[in-house]
Amino acid sequence: MKKIKSILTALLLTIGLTSWAQQTPAAKQTEAITITGATAHIGDGTVVENCTIVFEDGIITGLGAGETTQGEVIDATGKHVYPGFIAPVKELGLIEVNAVRASRDADEIGDIIPHVRSLIAYNAESKVVESMRPNGVLMAQITPKGGRISGTSSIVQFDAWNWEDAAVKVDDGIHLNWPSSFRRGRWWLGEARGLKPNKDYQKQVAEVETFMQNALAYGGGAAKELNPAFAAMQGVFNGGQKLYIHADGEKEIIDGIILAKKSGVQSIVLVGGYHAYKVTAFLKENDIPVLVQYTHNTPEFEDDDYDLPYKLPKLLMDAGLLVAIQNGNASNFQTRNLPFYAGQVVGQGLAKEKAVQMLTGNTAKILGIDATHGTLAVGKSATLFISKGDALDMRTNQLSHAFIDGRNISLETHQTELWKRYMGKYKGK
Repeated sequence: MKKIKSILTALLLTIGLTSWAQQTPAAKQTEAITITGATAHIGDGTVVENCTIVFEDGIITGLGAGETTQGEVIDATGKHVYPGFIAPVKELGLIEVNAVRASRDADEIGDIIPHVRSLIAYNAESKVVESMRPNGVLMAQITPKGGRISGTSSIVQFDAWNWEDAAVKVDDGIHLNWPSSFRRGRWWLGEARGLKPNKDYQKQVAEVETFMQNALAYGGGAAKELNPAFAAMQGVFNGGQKLYIHADGEKEIIDGIILAKKSGVQSIVLVGGYHAYKVTAFLKENDIPVLVQYTHNTPEFEDDDYDLPYKLPKLLMDAGLLVAIQNGNASNFQTRNLPFYAGQVVGQGLAKEKAVQMLTGNTAKILGIDATHGTLAVGKSATLFISKGDALDMRTNQLSHAFIDGRNISLETHQTELWKRYMGKYKGK
């Protein structure tokens, strides 16, 4: 009886996955496409009015007010064109249903596992991934979570058959979750609620330092046996990969960056940075970009400004730092709201095009893909979308077209189908 139940469960799961699979990826671009009359938001802080954009074989070949039309022509008069938005530090494609353990591949066994590659677990047919596209989020950095060193991230685009097709940049960096100098009281163990010093902080930092030193020494000698963890770290020492340090407090940010530099790490990115505005001079001196946490949040401490999460990206940009927005700690489905986090910063006084940069050009530069993505420019990938209005405003972010490497992708998802279904129901009454 148990065997029959197992077979039926597997069969139902297979049918469910088949019936809810993502749409077939779009066909390769076969003729030139021209977008005319649009307001083009370049992604580097500039805007081109009445712009004509031409792309062929997935590459932008013409951009400007006087370009000659070629091939299929899309009239975008009164509409807006943006580079595809990029979501860094996400588990998209690694988790399908949080409550189903078998669909969660973001966290592997072990505490220090830099050799774990998130890309090979990426599910290109994820329904959650599909739901990003109607809001203009067309790419992401697929990032493992958990442990002290979670593993290696990769950057993908959202229209692919499998992870090999999806890959834009493979194994771009290692993710280090820096220990916190404080911890919250575990009330279920009888401890008082609230924050208290983490007595193990120095021990945890020492463990990271020891691992980094051993990994550096491993790369400098002729090892007789392969150590996968040490071997995976060599990219951060030779400059081939970035080290993403996840930290929020002043002490943690400074300690993490100092130790990484002391250990020979060539390129560092700060992720989170809740209190980064207090150490902007230090970050600027050390040329550290920030993937700042999302703005739709509440203050973490009683003495924080009530609007600190709203204005934090602007504070960092005003200090001259390279900043992009991420919502790595939020559920995957919330990633579709990435444009509106940037729109919140506009409400705090940041220029709109600078906010667009935090989703496009800045993100691409931080992730190391700015040579091919992140801005609208001749020679770069035709990964872009057309919106009927301002893409940072949820009222007007209504896409008519989206392209990934020149392919005209579908904007239909399970959510859009439900929306149409129930709009039809209530309009009929």
